[in-house]
Amino acid sequence: MKMTKTTLALATIIASISINPSLAKEVTDSSWLHCGNLIDTQAGDFLGERFIKVTGNTISEVTTNKPASASLIDLSDKTCLPGLMDMHVHLDGEMSPTAYVEGFTLNPADLAYRAQEYGMRTLLAGFTTVRNPGDSYNVTISLRNAINQGWVDGPRIYSAGKSIASTGGHADPTNGVNAQLMGDPGPKEGVINSVEDAKKAVRQRYKEGADFIKVTATGGVLSLAKSGQNPQFTVEELKSVIDTAKDYGMHVAAHAHGKEGMLRAIEAGITSIEHGTYMDKEVMRAMKKHGTYYVPTVIAGKFVAEKAEIDGFFPEIVRPKARAVGPQIQNTFAEAYDYGVKIAFGTDSGVSAHGDNAKEFEYMVEAGMPPMAAIQSATVTSAELLDNDQLGVIAKGKLADIIAVKGNPAEDIKLLQKVSFIMKDGKIYKQ
Repeated sequence: MKMTKTTLALATIIASISINPSLAKEVTDSSWLHCGNLIDTQAGDFLGERFIKVTGNTISEVTTNKPASASLIDLSDKTCLPGLMDMHVHLDGEMSPTAYVEGFTLNPADLAYRAQEYGMRTLLAGFTTVRNPGDSYNVTISLRNAINQGWVDGPRIYSAGKSIASTGGHADPTNGVNAQLMGDPGPKEGVINSVEDAKKAVRQRYKEGADFIKVTATGGVLSLAKSGQNPQFTVEELKSVIDTAKDYGMHVAAHAHGKEGMLRAIEAGITSIEHGTYMDKEVMRAMKKHGTYYVPTVIAGKFVAEKAEIDGFFPEIVRPKARAVGPQIQNTFAEAYDYGVKIAFGTDSGVSAHGDNAKEFEYMVEAGMPPMAAIQSATVTSAELLDNDQLGVIAKGKLADIIAVKGNPAEDIKLLQKVSFIMKDGKIYKQ
């Protein structure tokens, strides 16, 4: 084969990736962890001192008996718990004053390299599994594949690929651009306007390798459009998305700030509501009735409210939305928790900084959620949302995703911002 400049460049990149040693330390055959305390996330309780045997990428034993093994990792002064899970991140970017022009200046490869860096920041913060509801150029699908094949390091990724929007809606990729560039994106680009469009858009995401589907059921804060909360799909369109996704074994998450858009999505059978800023008791009742998960992203609300006061950080059309929505999310979260809505942990990191994910715990507890319930939202509840019974608990036969902190996070939730030991899939990333 003739080596062109393009193929030579690709070969150089692949070679550089393949010869870079992994940051992870492989656990040989089997190894033991000595935990001073262990959190039972299913029961929401502490089990005391435990010894955990890890074989390959699996937990093969959890016992109170000290093993006769030379290979013992000493975490005796620490509390062990399952790897944390964030159900709402955007690894391919991070909000800044230049974010709105990056679509014109960055190439897909730029976003891919950046996503791998942000993925590592997330993993090294103790989050071993993330759900990525929306990206550009499917870079998080490619990153997921590269991580799964061992080419690069990073968290376990569930990716939606491109979010599905309506014309002019939140996640229409041409909002705010000039008329010559705007064009008329359709289902292939993730923009729909009918029941038939919805089917094609879902099938396109499946074709591209998505794990689940994301729809933008209402306006959004950061899109270059006036409304942050108007409904943007009919119930029939949403139902078409959800029914088609179900055929392909995928759940559907709905970005939603406004009440009407949430009610339509819940009625159509949505799996989770992301953000949920203006939900009221009627929405909460519907969520409890249908078993809908709520992914609150309080840290993102605080971030946009703060940055809205800085001239030039956001475009002017965004600032009033950020000022209004930002302060409301934490209050809504508090009401939803009191009402008994099922809550899965999520941050919208990529709006706020990657690696700061654990600050969300602090805001959840500040709003009235007990620390253990907050921990469960990022472990067992998130595992339920993903329909993966191998994650979220430390028990025999489960995947070896284990982290440790010094002290008791049920007494001081901020300790989860200082994770000192991280194992994912049986590999140690931080010790």
